[in-house]
Amino acid sequence: MRIPGLFMLIVGAGVAVAQHTYTPNDVEDGGQLYRLSCVGCHGPDGNLVPGIDLAHGKLRHASNDDQMAAIIRTGIPGTAMPPNNFTEFQAETIIAYLHSIANAGGSATAGDAARGKAIFEGKGACTGCHRIRGQGSRSGPDLSDVGAYRRAPEIEKSILDPDAEILPQNRSVRLVAKDGSAVTGRLLNEDTFNVMILDSRERLGAYAKSDLKEFTFLDKSPMPSARGKLSAQELADLVTYLSAQKSVEVK
Repeated sequence: MRIPGLFMLIVGAGVAVAQHTYTPNDVEDGGQLYRLSCVGCHGPDGNLVPGIDLAHGKLRHASNDDQMAAIIRTGIPGTAMPPNNFTEFQAETIIAYLHSIANAGGSATAGDAARGKAIFEGKGACTGCHRIRGQGSRSGPDLSDVGAYRRAPEIEKSILDPDAEILPQNRSVRLVAKDGSAVTGRLLNEDTFNVMILDSRERLGAYAKSDLKEFTFLDKSPMPSARGKLSAQELADLVTYLSAQKSVEVK
């Protein structure tokens, strides 16, 4: 059943959901919430659960925007759909995001995964930070299953604008010890007393917070932008290759 009014895009203004209009920034925020909390079960396109297609309004327990938002917040008892600690506004931005991907067109340039693999391992120098199925560096996120969790436009955006969205599990930090020595790296684990990071040379470091005088999350990604470094065809090839990486079955 198609949810009434769910897929109307307001050009230049945003997405209309449940009588409200959401700005592009609201939609981006909804996308981040979806990727953090929903993609593991529903997949990047919202259609991984059999019989359900969130982006196109194919649902079992909702017939309008308000009902869908309520389900996102409270879950469905007796099913695998859990409650989430979202406000009503946050739930509606997730819906706005889903509707935006239903309306999004594909890339104008068709990509080739084999050529993309060559770019990943060669010109793009991606293996200097990333690895796929055991090949490459551990200093950046493992991309063996990136296609199972990120849509092609999101992968492309990460390549061109790495600072636009840094997922919590990929955050980098700067640590300064009381003796003045400093180190930066990708945060692997943190608890009340300790911090564990992996630096750019793939060295694992564990630090007691009591020994630090500074512990700062970096708001910039260590990944350089590929903007201007790859042609449109090379970018499409690389995105196609990464989108095909789905070594982990998403349930």
